[in-house]
Amino acid sequence: MNPHEAPIIVGLDIGTTKIAAIAGRKNEYDKLEILGFGRANSNGVQHGQVLNIDQTIKGIQAALANCAASNPDLEINEVYVGVAGHHIKSLQTRGDIVRQNPDTEIEQWEVDQLVENQRKTFIPAGDQIIDVIPQEFHVDNNHNIVVPVGVNGVKLGANFHIITGDRNAIRNINRAVERSGLKTKDLVLQPLASASAVMSDIDLEAGVAILDIGGGTSDLAIFCEGILKHTAVIPFGGENITNDIKTGLGVLKIQAEQMKIQFGSALVNETKSNAVITIPGLKGMPAKEISVQNLAHIIQARMTEILEFVTYHLKQVELDTRALSGGIILTGGGSQLMHLKQLTEYVTGLSARIGFPNEHLAANHIEELTKPMYSTCIGLILKGYNDFEHKRKEFESKYPKVEVPENFKKEGKGIISDQVIKEERLKAPKRKKLSSVWDMFKDGLIDVFKEEPDKVLK
Repeated sequence: MNPHEAPIIVGLDIGTTKIAAIAGRKNEYDKLEILGFGRANSNGVQHGQVLNIDQTIKGIQAALANCAASNPDLEINEVYVGVAGHHIKSLQTRGDIVRQNPDTEIEQWEVDQLVENQRKTFIPAGDQIIDVIPQEFHVDNNHNIVVPVGVNGVKLGANFHIITGDRNAIRNINRAVERSGLKTKDLVLQPLASASAVMSDIDLEAGVAILDIGGGTSDLAIFCEGILKHTAVIPFGGENITNDIKTGLGVLKIQAEQMKIQFGSALVNETKSNAVITIPGLKGMPAKEISVQNLAHIIQARMTEILEFVTYHLKQVELDTRALSGGIILTGGGSQLMHLKQLTEYVTGLSARIGFPNEHLAANHIEELTKPMYSTCIGLILKGYNDFEHKRKEFESKYPKVEVPENFKKEGKGIISDQVIKEERLKAPKRKKLSSVWDMFKDGLIDVFKEEPDKVLK
């Protein structure tokens, strides 16, 4: 793919602890070149849901200002946004259509019509369909067809995985994005975005579970026999661990976060029994000594709870270690906890590894973006390219020529700080209004506007 014949796609990850915006475009080797990157602290999101719209808008604008400062040639109008939160639910359905002309091969528009028909599925009042994901197709008496286009038959059908979310939660994300001067190109379930960034075709064939441990939630996607079998949002994440440490050890939240990152372990047995952490006292109070083992006890208890939820969901879909020979891929900021891989293997009985979002990145990327906390954002860009390559949405026919900035190449120098400086906001180019572009989408756009992604551990 010629890089100047491909759109620039922006992923916006609105998490509990951070908001990240990454702009990327595929090169001639079908790899992502990162053209812009900005992040900021998130204060308006809790457990994957936008509760304070004004604070969320400030975070989005700060991340966008950072992204604009990293590459002045970049203009951001539309974004792919991740959605998570404990309100996310999923259900399995089955549908089929009788073809108008059974003597011809199945065409893509017929598959699209079958998928669109599932959007009429009855769901509880107050919920909204976020995505309809086909699993295996069947044509007449032929089952387990992966790609039905080109097959002959009278009746086309499929099993579907339908993802729903609370209408008000989705509306809050929509408001925050729109008031930030952007339009939502599409809403993507966060664990599916993360999975696309860290999972290979081999993982998909082998069977694998993706666990994205964020700040407010831990998101699970289970793949088996090449298809998505199950998704779930577990309402615990890194923020819960931090709060447990704060309460259990009687320290400030910022101290709890720092101890978790620097000294935290998910396994008590891997810590030294006599190791202590000394933290300064408050306002003349004596310094406090914290046992590293006590810290690990707290972290292990909460992480075990999260992993037991994973085991529960695996049993719900009747999958075990034989079905998931690819094991569990841990990603998200929370996956960076020491010894988490070992704890995961002990609790679930599955092999585990850390998933880094470098599978699809061009060779000259900066190391910062290969951290697990950016898996969702990279995956959102990949989702955009999947839409573009399959013509699922309309894109402009001409794309601006934007080069990869020098500060985004290997050494990683010049990465924009988390804290946006006022001068950077003033220098950031004004974004154009998108009404003219969005007039093109009219009926074709999915009416649903996303919910926020989960927060990640730093």
